Amino acid sequence: MTRKVADCRKFPSETKCTLTISGEEEEVVKAASEHAVSVHQHADSPELRAQIRTMLEDEKVSA
Repeated sequence: MTRKVADCRKFPSETKCTLTISGEEEEVVKAASEHAVSVHQHADSPELRAQIRTMLEDEKVSA
């Protein structure tokens, strides 16, 4: 299974957040949505989790 990455640096924010979360897709969506609510003041919703899911990238593994 391909690990996924959510990287706050790729999205502009007032806090200039640098957090990167990686893991299995469901883990990353859960952690990223909790982070978006607690740090970026987003409302927790199915729409938020769907938006996060579209922003995930495959983790690049360096050899």
